[in-house]
Amino acid sequence: MTDFYFYLKEGWLHIISWYALDHLLFIAALVAMYTIYQWKKILVLVTAFTIGHTTTLVLSSFKVININNYWVEVIIPITIIITAVLNVLQHKSKSVHHQANYGLAIIFGCIHGLGFANTIQFMLASKQHITVPLLGFNIGLEMGQILVVLILLGTNYLVTKNTFFKQRWWILLISISCILISFKMIAERW
Repeated sequence: MTDFYFYLKEGWLHIISWYALDHLLFIAALVAMYTIYQWKKILVLVTAFTIGHTTTLVLSSFKVININNYWVEVIIPITIIITAVLNVLQHKSKSVHHQANYGLAIIFGCIHGLGFANTIQFMLASKQHITVPLLGFNIGLEMGQILVVLILLGTNYLVTKNTFFKQRWWILLISISCILISFKMIAERW
């Protein structure tokens, strides 16, 4: 059970840390266009991201896939930019955008999972079974993501319901901030 708690903590820290800024930015961009009243959609969306993240962690742990970490670290901010640009360009048909977000969450979750795959491989003991570590890590990750989402949704609600600040402005503020920070990340990692 101590292995489980160790990896649960690692999953939690993977998202609740400034070292995970790219992960935080992606979650912010992913949920920027949603309101607190859409919490069920958001829960599915964040879980879709975790499924993608887990998939590449498993495949990488079993050495099925192995991608140069340099390229992954450059591609991760690009996933944030794409997600945020889609928010900025959203059309009146939000349902189409919401449906596209589920697919993007899984695909981009796979890419983000590759970013952590090398780290988790080093953390695993050579003969350690992967089930308990991945279960603990992903539960910790999901808990952290839900906390981040709750903070974002709560802030969104307080700002848009209690001030003149409109929901569309919120979407633009979060999305453009994510885009600018992600371009800086690409420049630093290139």
